[in-house]
Amino acid sequence: MRFLKGHGTENDFVILPDPDGELELSASLVAAICDRRAGIGADGVLRVVRTKVSPEVSDLAGEAEWFMDYRNSDGSVAEMCGNGTRVFARHLVDAGLAQPGEFAIATRGGLRRVSLDVSGDVTVDMGLPVVHGRSVAMVAGQEFEGLHVDMGNPHLACAIGEPVVQLDLTHQPGFDPGVFPSGVNVELFNAVGPARAVMRVYERGSAETRACGTGAVATAVAAAALSGETTGSWTIEVVGGTLTVTLTGDTSYLAGPAVIVAAGELMLAE
Repeated sequence: MRFLKGHGTENDFVILPDPDGELELSASLVAAICDRRAGIGADGVLRVVRTKVSPEVSDLAGEAEWFMDYRNSDGSVAEMCGNGTRVFARHLVDAGLAQPGEFAIATRGGLRRVSLDVSGDVTVDMGLPVVHGRSVAMVAGQEFEGLHVDMGNPHLACAIGEPVVQLDLTHQPGFDPGVFPSGVNVELFNAVGPARAVMRVYERGSAETRACGTGAVATAVAAAALSGETTGSWTIEVVGGTLTVTLTGDTSYLAGPAVIVAAGELMLAE
């Protein structure tokens, strides 16, 4: 099985080319691939498959040639991944499967339009964030109130009153299962200047990661709300680098680096 490895602000992914949808990708195989000691190691898997042969999204085949079948590192299926979309787009262009410029990618969270050149940053139209109100996360015995933001996947973005580096994110933060029956990605952030925030994230199905694209957008939405704004450009500092989020009132954009770092042959078996 051929694979590639890529990352966006150190949110890393194993890419599995499977254009005709022939690969049987079980949860246990995904977890084995993502194991950082016994496998390749990654925050998730991106299966590259043609939209027309993917029953989940075949209705989008007229608008997007490729479907990003994203799986979390524990093998669970996810709706959407912002950094993953950027890495997926970079692979498509590098592999000659898409031309530089603008094109659409099918995800379980809907179509995502990307913009990129032959090198440099990748920008994704992430769609309009949907705010569902407020909820609470529990981290190491501390309670933090946050904003429930839907980015195609669920987020709880919490402003905290202490440096994010001090938080213990070795365990899943507590949350209200009545509000988030399928789990939630929890972002903890501090606004550190005009239109700038520092963020850490615990991703549903992947534990703490060094970046989260959908989480960066959710954080920008929550930070903007604290300042009484709904539009503008935000710099989000994550553990693995810096992302730029632009809120327009009609949609949101995520921009940042995406690189392919390795390719090889996968020897793992069920």
